[in-house]
Amino acid sequence: MIRSLRSTRTVLKHRASLAGAAAAIITGGSLMHSPNAIAAEGEPTQSHPAADTELGEALYPGEELLAERIATVIDKSIREKYRSGDARRDAHPKAHGCVKATLHVDEQIPDNLAQGIFIPGKSYQSWLRFSNGSQDPTRADGKGDARGMAIKVMGVEGAKLLESDSRATTQDFILINHPVFFANDPKRYLAFIEKSTDGGFFGKATIPFSLGLRGTLIAFETTRSKISNPLSARYWSMVPYQLGVGPRRKAVKFSARPCSIETETIPKNPAHDYLRDALRSTLQSRDACMELLVQPRTSESMSVENPQIEWKEAQAPFYKLASILIPRQEFDTDEQNRFCENLSFTPWHALPEHRPLGVTNRLRKIIYERISQVRHELNSAERREP
Repeated sequence: MIRSLRSTRTVLKHRASLAGAAAAIITGGSLMHSPNAIAAEGEPTQSHPAADTELGEALYPGEELLAERIATVIDKSIREKYRSGDARRDAHPKAHGCVKATLHVDEQIPDNLAQGIFIPGKSYQSWLRFSNGSQDPTRADGKGDARGMAIKVMGVEGAKLLESDSRATTQDFILINHPVFFANDPKRYLAFIEKSTDGGFFGKATIPFSLGLRGTLIAFETTRSKISNPLSARYWSMVPYQLGVGPRRKAVKFSARPCSIETETIPKNPAHDYLRDALRSTLQSRDACMELLVQPRTSESMSVENPQIEWKEAQAPFYKLASILIPRQEFDTDEQNRFCENLSFTPWHALPEHRPLGVTNRLRKIIYERISQVRHELNSAERREP
Protein backbone atom coordinates (compact mmCIF):
# COMPACT_ATOMS: atom_id res chain seq x y z
CA MET A 1 0.00 0.00 0.00
CA ILE A 2 2.81 2.42 0.87
CA ARG A 3 4.48 1.68 -2.43
CA SER A 4 1.20 2.26 -4.27
CA LEU A 5 0.74 5.65 -2.58
CA ARG A 6 4.28 6.64 -3.45
CA SER A 7 3.70 5.50 -6.99
CA THR A 8 0.58 7.66 -7.19
CA ARG A 9 2.44 10.73 -5.98
CA THR A 10 5.25 10.10 -8.43
CA VAL A 11 2.86 9.68 -11.35
CA LEU A 12 1.13 12.94 -10.47
CA LYS A 13 4.39 14.83 -10.04
CA HIS A 14 5.96 13.47 -13.19
CA ARG A 15 2.93 12.83 -15.38
CA ALA A 16 4.74 14.45 -18.30
CA SER A 17 7.57 11.96 -17.90
CA LEU A 18 5.07 9.12 -18.11
CA ALA A 19 3.95 10.38 -21.48
CA GLY A 20 7.61 10.41 -22.46
CA ALA A 21 7.71 6.68 -21.97
CA ALA A 22 5.56 6.43 -25.08
CA ALA A 23 8.86 6.79 -26.96
CA ALA A 24 8.70 10.24 -28.33
CA ILE A 25 5.02 10.70 -29.13
CA ILE A 26 5.85 13.81 -31.19
CA THR A 27 7.47 12.43 -34.34
CA GLY A 28 6.58 11.49 -37.89
CA GLY A 29 6.47 11.89 -41.66
CA SER A 30 6.31 14.40 -44.51
CA LEU A 31 3.02 16.08 -45.52
CA MET A 32 2.11 19.65 -44.61
CA HIS A 33 -1.30 20.82 -43.38
CA SER A 34 -2.89 24.11 -42.39
CA PRO A 35 -1.68 25.22 -38.92
CA ASN A 36 -5.29 25.34 -37.75
CA ALA A 37 -6.31 21.97 -39.18
CA ILE A 38 -7.17 19.30 -36.64
CA ALA A 39 -8.56 16.11 -38.11
CA ALA A 40 -12.08 15.47 -36.90
CA GLU A 41 -12.44 12.59 -34.50
CA GLY A 42 -13.18 9.43 -36.45
CA GLU A 43 -11.58 10.66 -39.68
CA PRO A 44 -8.27 8.78 -39.98
CA THR A 45 -5.33 10.60 -41.59
CA GLN A 46 -3.26 7.43 -42.10
CA SER A 47 -4.30 3.89 -42.88
CA HIS A 48 -4.51 1.94 -39.65
CA PRO A 49 -2.23 -1.13 -39.63
CA ALA A 50 -3.79 -4.56 -40.01
CA ALA A 51 -3.06 -7.28 -37.47
CA ASP A 52 -0.67 -10.13 -38.25
CA THR A 53 -2.54 -12.89 -36.41
CA GLU A 54 0.14 -15.46 -37.20
CA LEU A 55 2.61 -13.46 -35.12
CA GLY A 56 0.11 -12.95 -32.28
CA GLU A 57 -1.41 -9.58 -33.15
CA ALA A 58 -5.12 -8.88 -32.52
CA LEU A 59 -6.87 -5.54 -32.99
CA TYR A 60 -8.67 -4.03 -30.00
CA PRO A 61 -12.35 -3.08 -30.42
CA GLY A 62 -12.56 0.46 -31.81
CA GLU A 63 -8.78 0.72 -31.97
CA GLU A 64 -8.69 2.85 -35.10
CA LEU A 65 -11.01 5.51 -33.67
CA LEU A 66 -9.16 5.46 -30.35
CA ALA A 67 -5.87 6.13 -32.16
CA GLU A 68 -7.41 9.15 -33.88
CA ARG A 69 -8.85 10.41 -30.62
CA ILE A 70 -5.48 10.15 -28.85
CA ALA A 71 -3.81 12.01 -31.73
CA THR A 72 -6.46 14.74 -31.57
CA VAL A 73 -6.04 15.24 -27.81
CA ILE A 74 -2.25 15.58 -28.12
CA ASP A 75 -2.63 17.78 -31.21
CA LYS A 76 -4.83 20.16 -29.22
CA SER A 77 -2.46 20.22 -26.24
CA ILE A 78 0.53 21.15 -28.42
CA ARG A 79 -1.34 24.01 -30.08
CA GLU A 80 -2.39 25.33 -26.68
CA LYS A 81 1.03 24.96 -25.06
CA TYR A 82 3.33 26.45 -27.71
CA ARG A 83 3.45 29.57 -29.82
CA SER A 84 4.13 29.50 -33.53
CA GLY A 85 7.85 29.10 -34.14
CA ASP A 86 8.49 27.61 -30.70
CA ALA A 87 6.72 24.23 -30.79
CA ARG A 88 8.55 21.30 -29.23
CA ARG A 89 7.99 17.59 -29.09
CA ASP A 90 5.16 16.63 -26.74
CA ALA A 91 7.36 13.92 -25.22
CA HIS A 92 11.14 13.78 -25.14
CA PRO A 93 11.44 17.51 -25.97
CA LYS A 94 14.76 17.86 -24.12
CA ALA A 95 17.61 16.46 -26.18
CA HIS A 96 21.04 15.84 -24.73
CA GLY A 97 22.35 15.95 -28.26
CA CYS A 98 22.21 14.46 -31.74
CA VAL A 99 25.42 12.71 -32.68
CA LYS A 100 26.81 11.17 -35.84
CA ALA A 101 27.44 7.45 -35.80
CA THR A 102 28.09 4.44 -38.02
CA LEU A 103 26.00 1.32 -37.62
CA HIS A 104 28.19 -1.61 -38.69
CA VAL A 105 26.52 -5.00 -39.01
CA ASP A 106 28.64 -7.84 -37.70
CA GLU A 107 30.50 -9.88 -40.30
CA GLN A 108 28.95 -13.10 -39.05
CA ILE A 109 25.38 -13.35 -37.79
CA PRO A 110 22.96 -16.30 -38.00
CA ASP A 111 21.18 -16.58 -41.35
CA ASN A 112 17.75 -16.33 -39.72
CA LEU A 113 18.72 -12.93 -38.22
CA ALA A 114 20.32 -11.54 -41.39
CA GLN A 115 17.13 -9.79 -42.51
CA GLY A 116 16.31 -6.28 -43.69
CA ILE A 117 19.14 -3.86 -42.96
CA PHE A 118 21.12 -6.53 -41.15
CA ILE A 119 23.32 -7.57 -44.06
CA PRO A 120 26.56 -9.08 -42.69
CA GLY A 121 29.44 -6.61 -42.97
CA LYS A 122 27.32 -3.66 -44.20
CA SER A 123 27.77 -0.19 -42.69
CA TYR A 124 25.30 2.70 -42.51
CA GLN A 125 25.79 6.33 -41.53
CA SER A 126 23.36 7.13 -38.72
CA TRP A 127 22.09 9.79 -36.34
CA LEU A 128 21.47 9.16 -32.63
CA ARG A 129 19.24 11.41 -30.53
CA PHE A 130 19.47 11.09 -26.73
CA SER A 131 16.71 12.65 -24.62
CA ASN A 132 14.69 12.90 -21.41
CA GLY A 133 11.10 11.67 -21.52
CA SER A 134 9.43 14.46 -19.56
CA GLN A 135 7.14 16.87 -21.41
CA ASP A 136 8.95 19.70 -19.60
CA PRO A 137 12.01 20.70 -21.67
CA THR A 138 13.35 22.70 -18.69
CA ARG A 139 13.38 19.73 -16.31
CA ALA A 140 16.75 19.18 -14.60
CA ASP A 141 18.64 16.04 -15.62
CA GLY A 142 19.24 15.15 -11.99
CA LYS A 143 15.57 14.34 -11.48
CA GLY A 144 14.22 10.87 -12.21
CA ASP A 145 12.94 10.47 -15.76
CA ALA A 146 12.66 8.09 -18.68
CA ARG A 147 15.69 8.35 -20.99
CA GLY A 148 15.45 7.80 -24.71
CA MET A 149 17.75 6.82 -27.55
CA ALA A 150 16.43 7.17 -31.11
CA ILE A 151 18.43 5.80 -34.05
CA LYS A 152 18.01 7.00 -37.63
CA VAL A 153 19.85 4.71 -40.03
CA MET A 154 20.70 6.35 -43.37
CA GLY A 155 21.04 5.01 -46.87
CA VAL A 156 18.44 2.26 -46.53
CA GLU A 157 17.01 1.49 -49.95
CA GLY A 158 13.55 0.06 -50.51
CA ALA A 159 9.94 1.16 -50.00
CA LYS A 160 9.04 2.05 -46.41
CA LEU A 161 5.83 1.26 -44.53
CA LEU A 162 4.79 4.85 -43.76
CA GLU A 163 2.74 5.99 -46.74
CA SER A 164 3.77 9.64 -46.50
CA ASP A 165 7.47 8.70 -46.43
CA SER A 166 7.44 5.54 -48.53
CA ARG A 167 10.44 6.73 -50.56
CA ALA A 168 12.55 7.75 -47.57
CA THR A 169 15.95 6.10 -47.29
CA THR A 170 15.90 5.93 -43.50
CA GLN A 171 15.13 3.23 -40.95
CA ASP A 172 14.32 4.29 -37.38
CA PHE A 173 14.65 2.45 -34.07
CA ILE A 174 13.16 3.99 -30.91
CA LEU A 175 14.46 2.81 -27.55
CA ILE A 176 13.88 3.68 -23.87
CA ASN A 177 15.95 2.74 -20.81
CA HIS A 178 13.23 0.39 -19.51
CA PRO A 179 12.19 -3.00 -20.93
CA VAL A 180 8.39 -2.63 -20.69
CA PHE A 181 5.70 0.00 -21.34
CA PHE A 182 3.08 1.13 -18.83
CA ALA A 183 -0.12 1.17 -20.95
CA ASN A 184 -1.46 -2.14 -22.25
CA ASP A 185 -4.50 -1.08 -24.26
CA PRO A 186 -5.68 2.01 -26.19
CA LYS A 187 -8.55 2.85 -23.81
CA ARG A 188 -6.17 3.08 -20.85
CA TYR A 189 -3.73 5.14 -22.86
CA LEU A 190 -6.46 7.52 -24.05
CA ALA A 191 -7.65 8.01 -20.46
CA PHE A 192 -4.09 8.70 -19.36
CA ILE A 193 -3.49 11.25 -22.13
CA GLU A 194 -6.80 13.04 -21.50
CA LYS A 195 -6.15 13.34 -17.77
CA SER A 196 -2.53 14.36 -18.28
CA THR A 197 -3.32 17.15 -20.70
CA ASP A 198 -6.56 18.78 -19.55
CA GLY A 199 -8.08 16.68 -16.80
CA GLY A 200 -7.68 19.32 -14.09
CA PHE A 201 -6.50 18.47 -10.58
CA PHE A 202 -9.12 15.77 -10.02
CA GLY A 203 -8.43 14.18 -13.39
CA LYS A 204 -4.69 14.07 -12.75
CA ALA A 205 -5.31 12.59 -9.31
CA THR A 206 -7.08 9.64 -10.93
CA ILE A 207 -4.32 8.81 -13.42
CA PRO A 208 -3.24 5.71 -11.46
CA PHE A 209 -6.80 4.36 -11.70
CA SER A 210 -6.65 4.79 -15.47
CA LEU A 211 -3.36 2.92 -15.74
CA GLY A 212 -4.20 0.23 -13.19
CA LEU A 213 -1.84 -1.00 -10.48
CA ARG A 214 0.58 -2.77 -12.83
CA GLY A 215 0.70 0.17 -15.24
CA THR A 216 1.22 2.64 -12.39
CA LEU A 217 4.12 0.64 -10.98
CA ILE A 218 5.75 0.36 -14.41
CA ALA A 219 5.32 4.11 -14.92
CA PHE A 220 6.89 4.70 -11.51
CA GLU A 221 9.86 2.49 -12.32
CA THR A 222 10.30 4.03 -15.77
CA THR A 223 10.27 7.66 -14.66
CA ARG A 224 12.45 7.42 -11.58
CA SER A 225 15.64 6.35 -13.41
CA LYS A 226 18.85 8.35 -13.17
CA ILE A 227 21.83 7.79 -15.43
CA SER A 228 25.37 9.14 -15.46
CA ASN A 229 25.80 9.52 -19.22
CA PRO A 230 23.53 8.80 -22.19
CA LEU A 231 26.31 6.59 -23.58
CA SER A 232 26.47 4.43 -20.44
CA ALA A 233 22.79 3.41 -20.23
CA ARG A 234 21.08 0.37 -21.71
CA TYR A 235 17.97 0.91 -23.84
CA TRP A 236 15.12 -1.37 -24.99
CA SER A 237 12.47 -1.18 -27.71
CA MET A 238 9.87 -2.18 -25.05
CA VAL A 239 7.53 -3.32 -27.82
CA PRO A 240 8.01 -5.98 -30.54
CA TYR A 241 8.86 -5.82 -34.21
CA GLN A 242 8.86 -8.19 -37.12
CA LEU A 243 12.17 -9.53 -38.42
CA GLY A 244 12.03 -10.84 -41.97
CA VAL A 245 9.08 -11.36 -44.29
CA GLY A 246 7.06 -14.34 -45.44
CA PRO A 247 7.03 -17.71 -43.66
CA ARG A 248 10.42 -17.05 -42.00
CA ARG A 249 9.33 -13.85 -40.27
CA LYS A 250 9.45 -13.76 -36.48
CA ALA A 251 8.61 -11.40 -33.63
CA VAL A 252 11.60 -9.78 -31.93
CA LYS A 253 12.55 -6.96 -29.61
CA PHE A 254 15.65 -4.76 -29.81
CA SER A 255 18.08 -3.38 -27.27
CA ALA A 256 21.21 -1.23 -27.26
CA ARG A 257 23.92 -1.33 -24.63
CA PRO A 258 27.41 0.15 -24.19
CA CYS A 259 30.26 -1.90 -25.63
CA SER A 260 32.23 -1.36 -22.42
CA ILE A 261 31.10 -2.47 -18.96
CA GLU A 262 32.84 0.52 -17.38
CA THR A 263 30.42 2.70 -15.43
CA GLU A 264 30.45 6.34 -14.46
CA THR A 265 29.10 7.83 -11.25
CA ILE A 266 26.38 10.46 -11.18
CA PRO A 267 27.76 13.76 -9.85
CA LYS A 268 26.87 14.56 -6.23
CA ASN A 269 25.55 17.96 -7.24
CA PRO A 270 24.72 17.53 -10.91
CA ALA A 271 24.37 20.56 -13.13
CA HIS A 272 20.96 21.26 -14.62
CA ASP A 273 22.01 19.82 -18.01
CA TYR A 274 24.70 17.42 -16.81
CA LEU A 275 23.73 14.68 -19.30
CA ARG A 276 24.47 16.99 -22.24
CA ASP A 277 27.69 17.99 -20.47
CA ALA A 278 28.66 14.33 -19.99
CA LEU A 279 27.90 13.47 -23.61
CA ARG A 280 29.90 16.49 -24.83
CA SER A 281 32.86 15.72 -22.55
CA THR A 282 33.01 12.08 -23.62
CA LEU A 283 32.91 12.78 -27.34
CA GLN A 284 35.43 15.58 -27.09
CA SER A 285 37.97 13.16 -25.62
CA ARG A 286 37.33 9.76 -27.23
CA ASP A 287 35.27 7.57 -29.51
CA ALA A 288 32.32 5.66 -28.05
CA CYS A 289 30.62 2.41 -28.96
CA MET A 290 27.30 0.68 -28.37
CA GLU A 291 25.95 -2.71 -29.42
CA LEU A 292 22.60 -3.28 -31.13
CA LEU A 293 20.97 -6.51 -29.98
CA VAL A 294 17.94 -8.54 -31.07
CA GLN A 295 15.75 -10.81 -28.93
CA PRO A 296 13.76 -13.39 -30.93
CA ARG A 297 10.55 -14.55 -29.25
CA THR A 298 10.83 -18.17 -28.10
CA SER A 299 7.34 -18.78 -26.70
CA GLU A 300 3.76 -17.71 -27.42
CA SER A 301 3.54 -16.75 -23.74
CA MET A 302 5.74 -13.77 -24.66
CA SER A 303 2.93 -11.46 -25.65
CA VAL A 304 3.11 -9.38 -28.81
CA GLU A 305 0.05 -7.33 -27.81
CA ASN A 306 0.72 -6.64 -24.12
CA PRO A 307 3.80 -4.38 -23.72
CA GLN A 308 3.63 -4.70 -19.94
CA ILE A 309 4.93 -8.27 -20.17
CA GLU A 310 8.71 -8.52 -20.24
CA TRP A 311 10.38 -11.15 -22.39
CA LYS A 312 12.83 -12.56 -19.87
CA GLU A 313 16.36 -12.97 -21.18
CA ALA A 314 16.70 -16.32 -19.43
CA GLN A 315 14.02 -17.66 -21.79
CA ALA A 316 14.74 -15.51 -24.84
CA PRO A 317 18.38 -14.41 -25.06
CA PHE A 318 19.59 -11.36 -26.94
CA TYR A 319 22.01 -11.72 -29.86
CA LYS A 320 24.39 -9.03 -31.08
CA LEU A 321 23.65 -7.84 -34.61
CA ALA A 322 25.72 -4.70 -35.02
CA SER A 323 28.05 -2.17 -33.46
CA ILE A 324 27.13 1.50 -33.26
CA LEU A 325 30.41 3.39 -33.61
CA ILE A 326 30.31 6.99 -32.37
CA PRO A 327 33.46 8.94 -33.29
CA ARG A 328 34.90 11.89 -31.42
CA GLN A 329 33.00 14.96 -32.50
CA GLU A 330 31.71 18.44 -31.67
CA PHE A 331 27.94 18.03 -31.77
CA ASP A 332 26.78 20.89 -29.53
CA THR A 333 26.51 23.63 -32.16
CA ASP A 334 23.57 25.86 -33.03
CA GLU A 335 23.36 24.35 -36.51
CA GLN A 336 23.36 20.74 -35.34
CA ASN A 337 20.93 21.45 -32.52
CA ARG A 338 18.49 23.01 -35.01
CA PHE A 339 18.91 19.99 -37.26
CA CYS A 340 18.19 17.75 -34.27
CA GLU A 341 15.01 19.62 -33.39
CA ASN A 342 13.71 19.27 -36.92
CA LEU A 343 14.22 15.50 -37.10
CA SER A 344 11.24 13.19 -36.82
CA PHE A 345 11.48 9.62 -35.57
CA THR A 346 8.85 6.94 -36.01
CA PRO A 347 9.13 3.13 -36.01
CA TRP A 348 7.10 3.20 -39.24
CA HIS A 349 10.10 4.64 -41.09
CA ALA A 350 10.78 0.98 -41.70
CA LEU A 351 11.31 -1.71 -44.27
CA PRO A 352 8.65 -4.45 -44.32
CA GLU A 353 11.31 -6.72 -42.75
CA HIS A 354 11.17 -4.53 -39.63
CA ARG A 355 7.40 -3.94 -39.41
CA PRO A 356 6.32 -2.67 -35.97
CA LEU A 357 4.04 -5.09 -34.09
CA GLY A 358 1.47 -4.79 -31.32
CA VAL A 359 -1.09 -2.22 -30.25
CA THR A 360 1.41 0.39 -29.03
CA ASN A 361 3.14 0.42 -32.39
CA ARG A 362 -0.14 0.51 -34.30
CA LEU A 363 -1.19 3.57 -32.30
CA ARG A 364 2.22 5.13 -32.90
CA LYS A 365 1.72 5.12 -36.66
CA ILE A 366 -1.29 7.43 -36.41
CA ILE A 367 -0.17 9.53 -33.44
CA TYR A 368 3.45 10.12 -34.48
CA GLU A 369 2.45 11.21 -37.97
CA ARG A 370 -0.19 13.68 -36.78
CA ILE A 371 1.90 15.26 -34.06
CA SER A 372 4.98 15.62 -36.23
CA GLN A 373 2.79 17.53 -38.68
CA VAL A 374 1.61 19.84 -35.90
CA ARG A 375 5.14 20.59 -34.66
CA HIS A 376 6.50 21.36 -38.11
CA GLU A 377 3.44 23.39 -39.09
CA LEU A 378 3.67 25.59 -36.02
CA ASN A 379 7.38 26.12 -36.65
CA SER A 380 6.90 26.72 -40.41
CA ALA A 381 9.53 24.04 -40.92
CA GLU A 382 9.80 21.65 -43.82
CA ARG A 383 9.38 18.00 -42.93
CA ARG A 384 11.75 15.74 -44.78
CA GLU A 385 14.03 12.85 -44.02
CA PRO A 386 17.77 13.58 -44.14
